[in-house]
Amino acid sequence: MPAIVVEGLERAFDDVLAVQGVNLEVDEGEIYGFLGPNGAGKTTTVRMLTTLLLPTGGRATVAGHDVVRDARAVRASIGVALQEAALDPLMTGRELVRLQATLQGMPGAEAKRRANDLLERVDLADAADRRVGTYSGGMQRRLDLAAALVHAPRVLFLDEPTTGLDPVSRKTIWEEVRALNDEGTTVFLTTQYLEEADRLADNVGIIDRGRIVAKGTPESLKADIGRPHVQLQLAEGSIDEAEELCKQIGRLLPPIDARTVLVEVENGAADIPRLVRTLDEAGIEVSSLELVKPTLDDVFVAKTGHHLEQEDPESGEQEPAEV
Repeated sequence: MPAIVVEGLERAFDDVLAVQGVNLEVDEGEIYGFLGPNGAGKTTTVRMLTTLLLPTGGRATVAGHDVVRDARAVRASIGVALQEAALDPLMTGRELVRLQATLQGMPGAEAKRRANDLLERVDLADAADRRVGTYSGGMQRRLDLAAALVHAPRVLFLDEPTTGLDPVSRKTIWEEVRALNDEGTTVFLTTQYLEEADRLADNVGIIDRGRIVAKGTPESLKADIGRPHVQLQLAEGSIDEAEELCKQIGRLLPPIDARTVLVEVENGAADIPRLVRTLDEAGIEVSSLELVKPTLDDVFVAKTGHHLEQEDPESGEQEPAEV
């Protein structure tokens, strides 16, 4: 049984249809990347899937339970770490995780043991008795993740878990997400970072203005819009002659200037030696060469006509609450 099934899901706010007929399926044990710019509908979708917001159309099941009819069963099966982590700054990290364990019905000794294990796991054992208000942004995200894992959820929802974090903290979160998934946890990850989706996700759904515009594995989505191309910067020789020679190996793309040849190649890096050898034998000197692979941003542009807008990772800017 799939971990998540979404069929025609919609959510309207007054006259604004923030989520418009979303369809997706997430298999047990995979990381699903939900990629899109601020305001695309990512957070609204997560709030519906985690029973925090009622849909105005369509249906969804999580861990086999309907998010409307079986909301309590859904909540018992999931862990949730949202953008706006509700962490009491006056509590210590240890107190907060133990409280979460108690709210999950664990007896005192078990709650203490579980909290200690999770704090160790997210590398907060040394800071466990400090007040949360003294934690950095990355530490607070890791603490929120620990709290979401208290009851060993089958499905973990992470909404923009690395927004506003420095590169080191982002890498730490990525490593923990991958480790959790390796242990069998299904992860639904919303992000606006191309690299995050590309590196972590088994499958990706790209959302824009409330609609899914593409879905599949990162590699299949990139392959659908074209093969890699080689960008050759000429030092000596005629660009016309170079293009004629390159046409024997791959498909020419429109040049970006008078000294650069772009050629789409079927075999990627394997075609580079042949290209260089062919030009060298003709006396055409190459000053630089780069293999350029399609990116998820290229997919986004192909599907929407505009680039995926990303905020500065240091800014901490977040998606509007109702979109």
